[in-house]
Amino acid sequence: MKTIDLNATHTTPSVRFGEDGRLLIKGRSIPSDVMKFYKPLIEWGGSLQVKKLTIDINLEYVNSASSKKLLYLLKILDANASIKKLTVNWYYERDDEDALENGKVLEKLLPKAHFRFRAYAEAA
Repeated sequence: MKTIDLNATHTTPSVRFGEDGRLLIKGRSIPSDVMKFYKPLIEWGGSLQVKKLTIDINLEYVNSASSKKLLYLLKILDANASIKKLTVNWYYERDDEDALENGKVLEKLLPKAHFRFRAYAEAA
């Protein structure tokens, strides 16, 4: 199992995957070259060999190109036959109805994934 540890930048989220079977994607996703950022993650997702995967997605802002690649990554993980249990924790600001709706759209597109929606209050 290959671990991932990418630090966040002002245009890309942090991405962490460790031995615990947990994938964290957190921050902003507005890279100038969306393929350069997401392609290695998509390739990794297709070859991942775990029975149980929990994904924590906590993105404060995602541009449309990133949304498409994130969806593709999630579809690859959802279709990965070695993953028997897939849980997605979708974090969104309590007042951000668009972010909640985006998560609900993803939930409908990923038949294996079990979504948990986690609202939080914006930091003051």
